Amino acid sequence: MDCDYVAMLEQQRQFFQTGTTRNVADRIEQLRLLRRVIEENQTAIAAALKADLHKPEPEAYLGEILSTLKEIKYALKHIRTWVTPHRVAVSPLLFPSRGFVQAEPVGVVLIIAPWNYPFSLVLSPLVGAIAAGNCAILKPSEYAPHTSKLVAELINKNFEPGLVRAIEGGKETSQALLQQKFDHIFFTGSTRVGKIVMAAAAKHLTPVTLELGGKSPTIVEADCDLPVTAKRIASGKFFNAGQTCIAPDYVLVNQKIKDRLIQELTQVVKEFYPATPQESKDYARIVSNDHCQHLHGLLEHTRANSKAQIVTGGEVDIQQRFVAPTIVDGGSLSARTTMGGESDRNSPASSFDLALMQAEIFGPILPIFSYEDLDQAIDLINSLHKPLALYFFSSDRQKQKRILQETSSGAVCLNDTVSHYLAPQLPFGGVGNSGLGKSHGKYSFDAFSHHKAILAKPTWFDAFIRYPPYKQWSINVFKWFL
Repeated sequence: MDCDYVAMLEQQRQFFQTGTTRNVADRIEQLRLLRRVIEENQTAIAAALKADLHKPEPEAYLGEILSTLKEIKYALKHIRTWVTPHRVAVSPLLFPSRGFVQAEPVGVVLIIAPWNYPFSLVLSPLVGAIAAGNCAILKPSEYAPHTSKLVAELINKNFEPGLVRAIEGGKETSQALLQQKFDHIFFTGSTRVGKIVMAAAAKHLTPVTLELGGKSPTIVEADCDLPVTAKRIASGKFFNAGQTCIAPDYVLVNQKIKDRLIQELTQVVKEFYPATPQESKDYARIVSNDHCQHLHGLLEHTRANSKAQIVTGGEVDIQQRFVAPTIVDGGSLSARTTMGGESDRNSPASSFDLALMQAEIFGPILPIFSYEDLDQAIDLINSLHKPLALYFFSSDRQKQKRILQETSSGAVCLNDTVSHYLAPQLPFGGVGNSGLGKSHGKYSFDAFSHHKAILAKPTWFDAFIRYPPYKQWSINVFKWFL
C-alpha cells in the first residue's frame, strides 16, 4: 500500500498535541474499545491464524487472544495507579523540598510485529502504548497475510487514525517506516533484524525495545519428576510447531536419566497426537515453504552426522508445510567434538557442531545432550549468548539457587516451560543478544513512558550557604548532609 509516511506521522503528532491521549479516562476508553474489538472478532481471529499457521483453535485462543485480553485487563485494573505521580525521598541537603516521579507519554511510537504470533505480538505492545498515552503505528507481519489483513481492518475501522493506525506491507514498508523519526520503536523478531532496527533508530536517537530470541536451554536433573517434565518440555516445544521465541531450543539432561527422558518424550508425542501429527487438528504448520525447507535442511544435516540420531519424527512435507515433532539424540557433551573434529572436553561450546546448534531452531526439532554434572551444563550455557529464557527441572532448592545465581537469561522457569509469558505481573524480555528492554503489564507501560523527575521547593526558606561568596565552613556543612 502506498503511504505518505511523513504526512501519516504528522497526523499522529498533531493528534498527540491535542492532549487527548494524556487524559486517563480517554486511555481507559480506548483500551475498552480494543478489548471489545477482540472479543467480538474471536472467530475471525482464530480463522486467520488457522489460515496462516494452521494454528489449532486452543493455541490461537491461549497464545494470542487470551494473552492479549489479559494484558488489557491488567492495564485497566492498574492504569490509574501507574499514571499517578509518586513521591520519592530526597536528600536533606535539599530541605525543604518534595520529590516526585511522573510518567508521561513519549509521543508517536512504532510497533513492528513478527509472524509466529502475528496477532498478540502486535496488539499486546499496543496495550502498553495506549495505557501510557501514546499514538501508535502498527506494522503487522507480511508472512502471516490473513492475520495482517484482519489486524489492519480491525484497527483502521475502529480507531481514530491519528491515535492508532495499522500499515500492511513487506520489507520495503518496514524500511520506509524506520527512516522516519518515532519517539519509541518496539520490535519483536530475530537478533539479525533487531540490529538493523536499532541502527535505524540510532540515526534519530530513538529509544527501542527489542524482543529477540536465541537458543533457550532446558536443563533436566536426575531428581526431577520425569513424566511431568517430559510433558512440560514437549508442550513448550511443540506448541505452535516450535515457532515460539521462548520455546525450549535444546535439552541438557543428566546422563543418568537421558534414555528415560527420551523414552518419556517419545511417548508424550504419541499421546499428544494419537493418530499422527500430520493428521492431528492440534498441531500447527510451519509459516512458509522457505522456513520448512530450512528445517528440512537441518534434519538432513543431522542424518548425515554420525554422532546424532533422530529418535522420533523427522518427517517433512514441504507442500503441506509440515515438519513432524522431532527428537534428536545429540549424544554426550563430553563425547562430542569441535568444529575442527578434535576432542575438546574443556570447551563445552564445542559440543554444538550440529547444524541444529548453530542458531535458534524455531521449529519442532528438539536436540538432547547428556552431561556428567551440573557444572558442565552451567559452563556450556555461560559460554553462549545469553538466552531469552532458561528452563530448569529439579526439586533441589540448592540446585535451583545455583541456576538463578550462576546463569544469566531473560527469564527462568523452574519445573516448567513457556508459561511465564502469561503472567503480566512479570517482565518479559531478553538480555544481551536476546533482547533489550522489558514488556508486559507495568513494564510495557514503562517502556512507552518518560519518567520525569520533579523537585518542588517552597520559597519561605532559602539557605544562604548555597550562594557565593562561599564560606570556608560551608564545605563541612555539605559533608554533614551526606
